[in-house]
Formats: sequence, C-alpha cells, structure tokens
Amino acid sequence: MIGSPSHPTQNGVSSIQEEGIDCSSGECRFSGNSARPARIAVVIPCFNEGISIARVVREFKEAVPGATIYVCDNSSSDNTADEARHAGAEVFTEKQKGKGYAVRRLFRLVDADYYILVDGDATYDPSIAPSMITKAIAEGFDLVNCIRMGVGMKAYRTGHQLGNKVLTNSIRLVFGNQAHDILSGYKVLSRRFVKSFPMLTNGFDVETEIAVHALELALPIGHVEGRYISRPEGSHSKLNTYRDGLKILFRIFILIKHERPVQLFSLGAAVGLSFAFLLAYPLAIHYLATGLVPRMPTALLAVAITIVSALLFMTGLILDSVTRGRKEARMIAYLQA
Repeated sequence: MIGSPSHPTQNGVSSIQEEGIDCSSGECRFSGNSARPARIAVVIPCFNEGISIARVVREFKEAVPGATIYVCDNSSSDNTADEARHAGAEVFTEKQKGKGYAVRRLFRLVDADYYILVDGDATYDPSIAPSMITKAIAEGFDLVNCIRMGVGMKAYRTGHQLGNKVLTNSIRLVFGNQAHDILSGYKVLSRRFVKSFPMLTNGFDVETEIAVHALELALPIGHVEGRYISRPEGSHSKLNTYRDGLKILFRIFILIKHERPVQLFSLGAAVGLSFAFLLAYPLAIHYLATGLVPRMPTALLAVAITIVSALLFMTGLILDSVTRGRKEARMIAYLQA
C-alpha cells in the first residue's frame, strides 16, 4: 500500500481531528505540537480526459502544496495516462471500465490522512481544496462535499440539475437531510471513511454510495460551495442524463433494500394487505349476511395475498438483523482505521 500509516492518538482520540492545517510553508502540515506533515492524496479517476488531466494535476499541485496526486486511468483510448504522468501524477491503470472500479483501486492502493476525490475533467475549482481540508480537520468531518454552483449554461445543464435534485431529495427522504448535491464528484474524505467504505458499485453511482455510507453510519458531514465550470474545448461528458439517472435511481433502490429492509418490505406488505382487504371486504359482508362465501377464487386470492404480505414483513425483519450486523462491522472498521 502506498504511504505509511500514521495514527497519532492521545487518550484514544485521533489528534488529527484536534489540529488545524497550514499550507503556507509550501507543504501542508498539521498545526499544533507535532506539526507533522499531513498526508494528503488527490485521487482522480479518469477515462479519456487527455485534454484536461494535465491542467487538473498542475492546479491541484499549486492549490495543495505537498499533496501527492494519483490518477487512475480507466483504460482510456487517448493519452490520459501520459499527460497525467508528465504533469507529475502517479498513474495507475484499471482495466475494468467504470468509475467505481477506478475509485475502488485508488482507495485500495493509496494511504493518506485525507483524500481529495475529484474528477479529471477540469470542471471543479482546485482553489477551494485547502478550505475543504481545513474544514474536515478543524471540525472533525469525515466527508466534506462540494456543492456545485454552475458558471455558464453549459457547465451545469438543466436536465442534470433537475435529475440531481430528484435523486438528492430521494436520498434525503429515506436516509436523512444532511445530503446535499449527492452527485458532486468533488469531495474530501477522511482516512477512516475510506478504509471503512465497502464500495460495491462499479459505475457513476459511486457518489450515491458514498453519501449513503456517511448517512447510515451517522458520520460528520460538511459542505462547501464551489464553482462548477464548463469543460475545456474539445472535452465531452460521458454522462447520459436519462440512462445514468435511471442507473442511479436503481442504485438508490438497491441501497434502500440493503439499508432499510424493514421499511421497504413493510411497505410492500402494507400494499398487499390493502389490496387483499379490498378483495375480501365485500365477501365478508356477504358471508355475515348469508353464511355463504361467494366467488371462491377471489377469496382464495385474498388469502394468498395476505400470506405473501406476511412473508414480506418477516423477510424485512430477518434482513434488518443482517443489516444491523453489517452496519456494526462497518462501524468497527471505521473506529479501527
């Protein structure tokens, strides 16, 4: 693993979260008694970003002196890897295509105190990186998310804004109201967050999974507003508003199933019981009046739906126990990182 672990503690509490950070001397260092260098990694997953990646690497080197820049080339067909390497970044290659694969590889190979996760398309503002890191350290945040403020019509298309609001509000409704702009690709993550994050997704929905991980473990989350600018001339987005939006929506459903099984399966059980009641009510009225059960197939259907609804509810209870065990394991990993 790149980098050496360092976990200074005092009374069992990491001193990293008790200190500030100073980048004025040309190297980012924690302030306080130790004043040791802060291990900050800028991790950049890339696919065909040869036009912009060198600029991104140079600007982050200037914005965060002393940080190490890591680029994961996700089997690009252009000169992304060469441009990143010439600009001074350490480059890894991930053969399996998908942003999730690239981010997973970066998180596995890179060891640091704080990680700046950013896209390689030059749409984010590197100058706010020091303030994001300072906020993470000074206030003890495990996740600091950049809320995008679009500059120009092309920077943040209306369809993307609408889709982001729908998906963000869906997450807020189910998992908590600390989520803002969940699809932003610019974040600062603590080491404990990264090393306890069992990322399973393979595509652009990695940001959604990051948000849900933080919300489910009730980790401290901060937000910073930052400019979101247009891509350089000749650079093209790989996102499709509708296709990728549906993928992310499906990922949210899967995460609800994993993290909120009682609520999801109870909802299914409630819908089933309501339908069974509508079918059985007139039959029950007729039975009470005459002592006869008319429309036997309808009666059998109502009974079958009731049984299925009960099974759904019991499934939710069983899966909730599994979810609790998984959550406890993630929290233990977080505390030990």
